[in-house]
Amino acid sequence: MLLLVRVVRRSVAVLAISALAVVPGFGSAAPGDEARPAGLERFYGQQLHWQPCGIENLDKAGGECADVQVPLDYGRLDGRTMTVAISRVKAADPARRQGILLANPGGPGGEGLDSIDLLGDVLSPEVLATHDLIGMDPRGVGESGRSPRCGWPVGEMIRSAGLDPLGFVHDTVQSAGMAAGCLIHDPEQMRQFTTRNTARDIDVVRGVLGEPKIDYFGLSYGTFLGAVFTQMFPERSGRIVLDSAIDPDRYWEGLVQDWGPADERALDEWAAWAATKDDTYRLGATPQLVRATVENLVRTAARQPIVVDDFAVDDHWLPFVLHGMLMNFRLNEKLADVVRELADAAGGPPIKARAPWLSAIVSALRDGEDSTLAQIACGDVGVPRDPGWYWRNIEETRAGQPVFGAMAGNIQPCAFWAPPVEPATVVRNTVPALILNSTGDPRTPYAHAVALHQDMSGSRLVTLQDVRIHMTFRPGLSTCVNDAINTYFGTGTLPVEDTTCYADQPSQ
Repeated sequence: MLLLVRVVRRSVAVLAISALAVVPGFGSAAPGDEARPAGLERFYGQQLHWQPCGIENLDKAGGECADVQVPLDYGRLDGRTMTVAISRVKAADPARRQGILLANPGGPGGEGLDSIDLLGDVLSPEVLATHDLIGMDPRGVGESGRSPRCGWPVGEMIRSAGLDPLGFVHDTVQSAGMAAGCLIHDPEQMRQFTTRNTARDIDVVRGVLGEPKIDYFGLSYGTFLGAVFTQMFPERSGRIVLDSAIDPDRYWEGLVQDWGPADERALDEWAAWAATKDDTYRLGATPQLVRATVENLVRTAARQPIVVDDFAVDDHWLPFVLHGMLMNFRLNEKLADVVRELADAAGGPPIKARAPWLSAIVSALRDGEDSTLAQIACGDVGVPRDPGWYWRNIEETRAGQPVFGAMAGNIQPCAFWAPPVEPATVVRNTVPALILNSTGDPRTPYAHAVALHQDMSGSRLVTLQDVRIHMTFRPGLSTCVNDAINTYFGTGTLPVEDTTCYADQPSQ
């Protein structure tokens, strides 16, 4: 393996140097002073031109959209500019209007323009009556300057290293090429697609809309963005709700590593459910047998990939498929359909997907490109660059994380990205906030919410107990959770103490 790592290092060095050679100002850092510097007045004072959005949900709700001009680089206010797209659905009762509520759906890279789609069915009539709902595509996302495709050979940068060293070598060289393919396109712009800059953009939006503070709902990655905003702009932070939270100290590489044990626990829980449905799915009559079916399927896919809709589901991609579906107990049946279909097809000729979820996942991996995720995550924080570091982590976790360890520890394009333009934000503040997380969330494990709660000492933590789900603010999941969020947005009152909530119905 040492020889392989040396070969990988020599191979990727050429790709990495080629990528960095096209980056102007390599290694420069933007200033971190968030007091409004001279030159920003023209951005905060701009006039917006509102127009129909052309998005069905928003148009139906009476929404309108506008572009907000912002600096590309807040350290060079006389330099290039760009626009971020925002939407607005005005408060239903203007006489009682309290302010604006901006939402972010996660990612990194999630499109946030359609705020009604994200929150319209869970916000109370009172909150909808008193708040303008603001949606926003963060810089580099959707209508806010998304870059051209990077030419990736696969749709996602997150995948398992597989079961053998050659698979890891393949992923390492491929990751270096994926980074180079992105950085060759306008690297000056791409390196400014950072969370800190998006937080600055949000404050420009706040100022343009004439509000002293901004209320905020962030989901998943949106909790990281929200926490960064509170650290950079504490005096402009209103009612902050962070659902399914990320520990900023673990973002990005640490969060991905934490998926390994969390996904293994989620797989065990799903296996216990599937064992009770053995007459239907034939995956095993005990949790142990169901898990054995999954582990054997990964080994089978390593020997002969399962070709579905002209895409090879192998030991690199099968764990990713499972990872995507284990984050919500409401997908139990769909996941069982997918595993059953893949097990039936293993060792056989190519197939056409029957299960809609399998078809959608395969289509995204085959034809899509989630490079926006890399552009933001890799631009935010540096990660180890030595391939040997990743291989050692993979080998150390194989026994305890047989399905997901090689995915959680695998190398990504971030290892070959240009260094971030400024240091990562350390979140330590007393800004009031409501933090929510399920104890069974495998995507943002519960320990992350506990850590963020400690770092934001003015916050309250609402725990959704014993539910395997990502995003707690949902219709029909927990009245207790929904009431806590709506009460805070409606009245500004946090719970007196940390609270434990439960699902309205059993989660199995």
